[in-house]
Amino acid sequence: MLHMARSLSEVGLLVKRVQHRHHRAFTAALADLGVSLVQWDTLRHLHRHPDASLHDLAQLTFQTDQAFGTLATRMVARGLIERVPGPGRAVRHRITEKGQTVRAEGQKRANAVLKRSFAGLNPEQVDQLGELLELVLSQPVD
Repeated sequence: MLHMARSLSEVGLLVKRVQHRHHRAFTAALADLGVSLVQWDTLRHLHRHPDASLHDLAQLTFQTDQAFGTLATRMVARGLIERVPGPGRAVRHRITEKGQTVRAEGQKRANAVLKRSFAGLNPEQVDQLGELLELVLSQPVD
């Protein structure tokens, strides 16, 4: 059977469809934890980057500073994160014990979603896909 090469447009759309599928599945998996995907992602980044600034967290979660400020305020009110003084007038953020619990449970659920999503690939194919995506991301688009 002859294989027709996919266009860049088709491949771009496939990447977007996988991302959208993951977004929907993560949202459903996190729902009963009472956090959105962006909130869980914030907890995940704070776990990896303790004392991150609002601006850093906004960039890591693909939010504007203003949108993330609103999100952070809600997360502080729910006891998931806390604001702590930083150098000078800077404010830093830390994950709370409650936030750590939600993050860890969310990670288990996210891992299960990804395991199901990539079940059709063997470990070598998963590694190859990762390498190819890293290569794509290393290329400037501007």
